[in-house]
Amino acid sequence: MAAVARCVRHPLLSFSLRTSPRLLCVATQQKNTGQNLEDDQSQNQNEQKVEPSSAEKLLTEEKAKLEERLKEVTDKYKRALADAENVRQRSQKLVEEAKLYGIQSFCKDLLEVADILEKATESVPKEEVKDENPHLKSLYEGLVMTEVQIQKVFQKHGLIRLNPVGAKFDPYEHEALFHAPMEGKEPGTIALVSKIGYKLHGRTLRPALVGVVKDA
Repeated sequence: MAAVARCVRHPLLSFSLRTSPRLLCVATQQKNTGQNLEDDQSQNQNEQKVEPSSAEKLLTEEKAKLEERLKEVTDKYKRALADAENVRQRSQKLVEEAKLYGIQSFCKDLLEVADILEKATESVPKEEVKDENPHLKSLYEGLVMTEVQIQKVFQKHGLIRLNPVGAKFDPYEHEALFHAPMEGKEPGTIALVSKIGYKLHGRTLRPALVGVVKDA
């Protein structure tokens, strides 16, 4: 112990002991300064992390707006395509109908000719059509051939005769001239055709004039 005491009383050692607390204080300050620097760096890093988050939020909002705008534009484009397709189909239908029914007025005029021809054929007495009457026979045969040919032309262009004797009355195809009870006939059926009707490509061009059976 005496030796240790002597060593402590050595001037150099005494100086070292006196200055040690000061060194410790400096070291502590340096350590605190280092921690402060680390804290500042950590805070700066956190701030840097917050800033990208705000930018990402703005980008996300902008992306949502653009997606909504794209959706609206896409919907408008699809509706425009649908409208254009509808217009095209309607136009095509009108063109097709014009091709089919463009001759409607002409056909109506020809129907009068066919009616007259049919009446002329029916007016010839069948019992007089003999070899003894060659002129009448030739005239009758010519009328029949003309009537047959005109009906072929009508069918070629979609014009079909309506002779609905015994069929059910259809207001879209027939026009009732009278209603009368008839024995052996079902009510609502057609008993008599006064004038032949015609349809052009499925559309009634002229309704048949008919007499309809009614209940007694």
